[in-house]
Amino acid sequence: MSEDPIAAAQADGRSTLTEAEAKSLLADAGIETPAFAVAADSDGAVDAAEDIGFPVVVKVSSPSVTHKSEWADGAGVAIGLDSAAAVREAAAEIFDAADARGIDADVLVEEARDVDAGTEVIVGGLRDPSFGPVVLTGLGGIFTEVYEDTSHRIAPIDAAEAREAIEELTAIELLEGYRGRDPADVDALADVVAAVGDLVDEHEAISEVDVNPVLATSEGAVALDALVVLGGDA
Repeated sequence: MSEDPIAAAQADGRSTLTEAEAKSLLADAGIETPAFAVAADSDGAVDAAEDIGFPVVVKVSSPSVTHKSEWADGAGVAIGLDSAAAVREAAAEIFDAADARGIDADVLVEEARDVDAGTEVIVGGLRDPSFGPVVLTGLGGIFTEVYEDTSHRIAPIDAAEAREAIEELTAIELLEGYRGRDPADVDALADVVAAVGDLVDEHEAISEVDVNPVLATSEGAVALDALVVLGGDA
């Protein structure tokens, strides 16, 4: 995605980036994301899946949809799709669900990752009215609001400070290989935390970044989902 995603959203009068735009921003900041493509119809979704390689995940892609999994019927996300037929069906269902809600949407097709292979972590950033740019990390996925295990730093921070923030978490035991689990690459996760802090610090138009989950494994850290909200100064 060659166009500046922040500039594109501002030109459209949007306050949120699509997931594809957010992941493009993360990738430009050096954060790993799954391979992905955006498709405007079911045929395009199949072509994208074949280029990426099965299995894939298909999600609704629209600035109007910030939390895809919260659609009551679960129609916003389809995972573990291992054939062209499955992708075509899932994409068609997403387009139908979007039409039923009056939403203009594409679909995001991306490489599937095994979430059981690591620990889900949240990495976020915000522009606090008192402290300015702040970056946080903590236990992610569905456990973010349950355990509220987070650590905060004023951005920007370097990788060493990011690692210190991670080591403050109760979840550090999971990341270090609790009960025989493979330990995560905490240095790679620290790089993600520092990079998100840099994004909020360097782009005054960003008011919030929510990367949840980041999948932390023994092989690195990859951003599986991302939300960027605009609202600061351009």
